Amino acid sequence: MSFNVDERIGFEVFLPILQTISKNRSTDTAEDFIEGLRHFDKDGNGFISSAELRHLLTTLGEKLTDDEVEQLLAGQEDSQGNVNYEGMYSYLHIYI
Repeated sequence: MSFNVDERIGFEVFLPILQTISKNRSTDTAEDFIEGLRHFDKDGNGFISSAELRHLLTTLGEKLTDDEVEQLLAGQEDSQGNVNYEGMYSYLHIYI
């Protein structure tokens, strides 16, 4: 899976998401985030089903809206509907 860095969300979409994340920022590390998602990686290949990730992001912890999840996952899914969660975290972390 590759990421197209030319496909970016607009600032007006990203800012509310960033504000929500910043308000709820904890001391969790990238390793904690990745390790948590690794439990849902059935094949152990660094990918998680985008459907399962959507479910996790909208039902657990600090719940995101469907629109927020759509924006976060835009351009992150591969042709089989999976997301490289380590790559996604790295992609998002540069903005946080």
